Amino acid sequence: MPLILALALLLAVAQSTDQRPVAVGYRGIWYMNEKVGGEYVYKYSGGFATYPQWHAPVAIYAPAVAKTFFVLGGSGGQVSESRDRLQHLVGAFDHRTGMVSRPTMLLDKQTEDAHDNPVLSIDGAGHLWVFSAAHGTSRPAYVHRSVRPHDIGAWELIDTTNFSYPQPWYLPGRAEFLFLHTRYQQGQRSLYASRSGDGRAWSTPEKLAHVQMGDYQISWPIGDRVATAFDMHPSTGRAGTGMNYRSNIYYLETPDAGRTWTTVDGRRVTLPVTDVAHVSRVLDSVALDRSVYLKDLAFDAEGRPVILYLTSRGYRPGPDSGPFTWFTAHWTGTTWQHRRVTDSDHNYDHGSLVIEADGEWRVMAPTDPGPQPFGTGGEMVLWTSRTAGADWARTRTMTAGSARNHSYARKPLHAHADLAAIWADGDARQPSVSHIYIANRDGEVFRLPDTMTAPWQRPVRVFPMGQPPPPPR
Repeated sequence: MPLILALALLLAVAQSTDQRPVAVGYRGIWYMNEKVGGEYVYKYSGGFATYPQWHAPVAIYAPAVAKTFFVLGGSGGQVSESRDRLQHLVGAFDHRTGMVSRPTMLLDKQTEDAHDNPVLSIDGAGHLWVFSAAHGTSRPAYVHRSVRPHDIGAWELIDTTNFSYPQPWYLPGRAEFLFLHTRYQQGQRSLYASRSGDGRAWSTPEKLAHVQMGDYQISWPIGDRVATAFDMHPSTGRAGTGMNYRSNIYYLETPDAGRTWTTVDGRRVTLPVTDVAHVSRVLDSVALDRSVYLKDLAFDAEGRPVILYLTSRGYRPGPDSGPFTWFTAHWTGTTWQHRRVTDSDHNYDHGSLVIEADGEWRVMAPTDPGPQPFGTGGEMVLWTSRTAGADWARTRTMTAGSARNHSYARKPLHAHADLAAIWADGDARQPSVSHIYIANRDGEVFRLPDTMTAPWQRPVRVFPMGQPPPPPR
């Protein structure tokens, strides 16, 4: 064995289980994708510590220890278009003290690409699992497990492999993981599912869908039932074709960790889904001449799915691609009911949908224009509905007068009212610093410290409640 290879293997073994270093604080990655020139500079850009929605969950509330654990894409300190180093950070918020831990730096991903951001899972014994993605096949993906339950200090490397857009769901009633993910094949994206009882040995991945030029998916569990909503990259249609475009919405769910899949009304389907007019289709956006950007998935009090999505006229930033309109698609038991929520000014404005036990629907999203209008994100707004999405009220202006746009507000799994969303800010026109924010259920916003001088520190309240809302849009 060559000496260099032998030393590399010894180093890998030595680092497979270890106490990881702590980061200086919460500093998010700035990222851009595709220069388009002109006033708006990039197709999308900004503070992408919690990007993208195809990665889930990024935060989980653990009632056994009254903490919300979360993972972020952190900055290595070189704010630029291409020279930063993505650091995978793991943090915890203690609901008993209101303090946040100093983050553990789990992994230097050796790229600036926020598509490589991590996601989180927690098994039945309380061990944390971090799935670190790879954007395509040029870099490896990783799976780490915490050495101790509910502890972010020491980690064991479980696997070095390749997957993109990870969505690992631990199903407590079944005591197993369902791992939804994407695999790049000949430059296109195919959706896959596999499962495991221990997180170490996995079933052979089964292809879930590949419609026309491939798909993106969002997913969310309700108990041990897992649902996925996905789109397609069109190869035909007036709204545009290719990987920059996305059309249609499809919906499937599984009651048994991916062994069987059904439509929303219980019809069993044969995988993979490849037909544009598949029985699982929720929205035919090709016929509407619109692009579709999936945002989130939730369930009403009866366990019926609700999909949050945005439509536009194309992928390029700016008013010519507008209007950028948010909708919900709600399964009523007999049909999908599509209702408008509001408008924003960019395809990649991203927020989360939560449906409370009392029936209130809540969306936290950057639907107000920010300091970089028609750039990714904006100012955060809390929208609520008491009529199952028929009418929406602007309940609170969460941020205002910001220096940088806010976006990618993500809800935790099993969210506690004190930490209902987590996101980052960032300049949408040029590289910038990026701060991390959390909000409680009422829309109060706190910033996590970017420099920490103690193991635990209290976030700073930056946007108080009670600000008067601006005039209606």
